[in-house]
Amino acid sequence: MDGTVDLDALEAYLSSDESPEECMDLSELDGFLAGLVVGPEVVPPSEWLPLIWDDEEPAFADEAQAALILGIILGRYNEIADTLDAEPVEYAPVFWQDFTGATIVEDWAIGFMQAVSLRQVQWEPVLSDDDSAMLLIPIAAIAGLAMPDGSDEELSLPEEVLDKLVEEAPDVLPSCVLGLRIFWRDRLRAPGSRSRHH
Repeated sequence: MDGTVDLDALEAYLSSDESPEECMDLSELDGFLAGLVVGPEVVPPSEWLPLIWDDEEPAFADEAQAALILGIILGRYNEIADTLDAEPVEYAPVFWQDFTGATIVEDWAIGFMQAVSLRQVQWEPVLSDDDSAMLLIPIAAIAGLAMPDGSDEELSLPEEVLDKLVEEAPDVLPSCVLGLRIFWRDRLRAPGSRSRHH
């Protein structure tokens, strides 16, 4: 699938001197958007956009550049939703590759978990069922590799499982995202899922 969203322009801006020093990189931002798209409720952009910039004001050369960059971010958000809902699914996360050609998934996972943290309480039903918990735990565990001090015991995995997971992450993580999309879609569609009046 040829992406309709120009991520190159976004990546160039995020890594330029114009953007806030601690802003998300492209892979982290992509994970963040995926977490927002597949979450239990819609989070308004006014709430999540500042997190991309580390709560600093991004510097744009002019209104056209501001419109371009924000348009790409919102476009990618919609593209993730569309590709997850396509038949067959066309979703592909943005992962980095290092100089050896190995895929780096930690940034993406950190971004995803930042989205989860915006609605932590609403995400809890995923963890209350073993099957659905295994959709979120791999993402949390990989994010935890890069942020060990903030790791949650409930979301940690044995080391040998983690090693295998990191190896298979480029295939596992997109499946997790799709599974979470289906989990919430089915849950929110279920009759009486909001409140039971029986």
